[in-house]
Amino acid sequence: MKGQSRGARSRRHLRKTRLAVAIACLHAMGALAGPAPSPDPDYNPFRDLGLQAPGEESETAGEPYRDRIIAPDALQPLVEESDSSASLGAPRAAHVEMIASRSRISGESTNEFGLAFGAMRETNGLGTLSAEGLLFRSDRARDGDAGWRGRATLWQRGLAMPGGWTVNNGLGALNTTLPGLLRDQYRFFLPSVPLLGLNTEWQQRERGLEWQAAVGQGGSFNGGVLNGFEAGDGLALSGGAGWQWSPAWTGAVSLLSTDGDILPLNPGLPSVDRGRTTAAVFGARWTGPRDQVSLQLQASDAVDGSAAGAWMDARSQRGRATHRAGVFNLGDDLAWGIWPINNDVRGAYYRIDYNRARWSWNGGLDRIASISGNGFDGWYGTGALRYQYSSSLSYGGSVSARDDVGGAANASARAFQLFTDLRSRAGQTRVQYDHATADATADSWELTLDHALRTREGTRMSLAAGYGERGVGPVAVSPLLTLAAYGGLSLGDTVTLDGSARWTRIRGDDAGSGLDLSVGLRWRIARQWSLTGQWYENRGPQRSPFVLDPLTNQLVQLNLPTDRTVYVSLRYEFSDGRPQQVLGGAPGTAFGSVEGSVFLDENGDGVRSASELPARNVTVTLDGSFVVRTDDEGRFRFDRVAVGEHQVVVVSDNLPLPWSFEGGKSDNSVRVQVRTAARLDIGARRPR
Repeated sequence: MKGQSRGARSRRHLRKTRLAVAIACLHAMGALAGPAPSPDPDYNPFRDLGLQAPGEESETAGEPYRDRIIAPDALQPLVEESDSSASLGAPRAAHVEMIASRSRISGESTNEFGLAFGAMRETNGLGTLSAEGLLFRSDRARDGDAGWRGRATLWQRGLAMPGGWTVNNGLGALNTTLPGLLRDQYRFFLPSVPLLGLNTEWQQRERGLEWQAAVGQGGSFNGGVLNGFEAGDGLALSGGAGWQWSPAWTGAVSLLSTDGDILPLNPGLPSVDRGRTTAAVFGARWTGPRDQVSLQLQASDAVDGSAAGAWMDARSQRGRATHRAGVFNLGDDLAWGIWPINNDVRGAYYRIDYNRARWSWNGGLDRIASISGNGFDGWYGTGALRYQYSSSLSYGGSVSARDDVGGAANASARAFQLFTDLRSRAGQTRVQYDHATADATADSWELTLDHALRTREGTRMSLAAGYGERGVGPVAVSPLLTLAAYGGLSLGDTVTLDGSARWTRIRGDDAGSGLDLSVGLRWRIARQWSLTGQWYENRGPQRSPFVLDPLTNQLVQLNLPTDRTVYVSLRYEFSDGRPQQVLGGAPGTAFGSVEGSVFLDENGDGVRSASELPARNVTVTLDGSFVVRTDDEGRFRFDRVAVGEHQVVVVSDNLPLPWSFEGGKSDNSVRVQVRTAARLDIGARRPR
């Protein structure tokens, strides 16, 4: 050991000698290059490095080597961890919120007072447990039910079971679920059913197995402040399973049964006859390296009659082009519970998408026929083109047309769109022109200017203005003016302001105005206390004349009653445990947050414009374990999220038809950085 120490000292001495020689050479080169500050005549690089210069006697010559060791009594004591009982236990969080509101709907005022609560706890053996609920009282008796009422939802997610199974359970205001294969549809979609009951999901990822079940009292999420879910008088029951029987083949089946009025009698919701419905769907899919083929078979039995249907989709990836094709035959009166789906149609379609660095284009052609002869019978075609001229400028357009060869009145129509996107120091601007022509109806057109301002972190603002005309008859038109704004800002470190406004004015024979307004103020009074105020007002929407797809299956949009609401809330938040809760990371991990919104992307550009409406009461999950719902402005937020990559999934359970995400959900990656809020604005789309 002594010889090794001497050898190591020799190598260290040699390295230091080389370094000193290099420093001396640099000083010499500096002297040759020109005058320099007066050097210290006693400067010696060898001495500065603790070495003996050539020809210099060592001051410690002959002194034996000795190790330098810090004495144990000189060490600083380690900091002991606190054993305070306040920090012991598993990570947990809870909140309590007192809410008071005043609403005026169709001229009738309602005062409500309520108490909202929620809690979350991560456990070692039972997964993530969470709960949310509401207890409230209203001065307006509905259906003879006066006094206190309430809603609650309990979640258990990520529960590990023997055999590699993972279980998610829910109890309260929920939605029916479908196996992944049946959610992942390209041309046709099956809606979920809101219910007050329970559901369970079991997944075994290694073997590709899953099954779900749900049962409860049907109802609807109505987006109110203190009445977010209202139950009907009927029962809904669903079940499903998915499996993978080989590396290339997967299958799934789902059943849905309803009995009675599963929707409450509310303005703006479709009325349905009491009765029993039963529906079933089976799907199978083959997946290859570049190709995929799926087949779905469906049958239903309801008061209106029995029906059956089938559709097959194929996808092929060839270079930069993605080809899709399918055939379908959906019988008359085919249904999924009481919810409207495509029926009384047969035909085929083809789609192609092509993408390069600057060019992207797509096109499609459908042949659609009515089985009963009472619906659309003809052709439908679409095409779109986008060119990225530079990093800041892009432009393009789209065209769609439907031609009814069966001679149905007002069934043939054409529409086109032109747009330009410009990025600048001021933000992102889109100029868009839409034009539509239909048989026996005057032309409709609209010119829109959307601008998303480039703002500092914590602030966002988007403005929009549009002017056009809507055809209301063979020759009559109604001038249309639209103004909109959407955004939010932080007023210091404790106050934030969010809001959106969309105002529409129609003149002429169809005169009227529409308004969607929401303004919210949040003030963090103290570390655990916050005060929130919200004001929103809604008037009925108008159906867009630029959506021509015969398979859109869009509900007729009526002018809804005026809804004006003001509410205030006082919220207390509590979190404890050692250490505090960090979503998606180990205890003690650095964290930030994830926030954003879900909206109806009318122009399909992926950017939330001021004129585009929010998607309310939509489920958002983080890493498959943590769940929230969007508020009346379509907003969601996850606090204390671990730094790194995370998956944010939006499920289209409560999107209004025909809005959807491709595959039934939107899967987004987000990177969280320490003490910052990662933002996502996620748009749902509809066929044009």
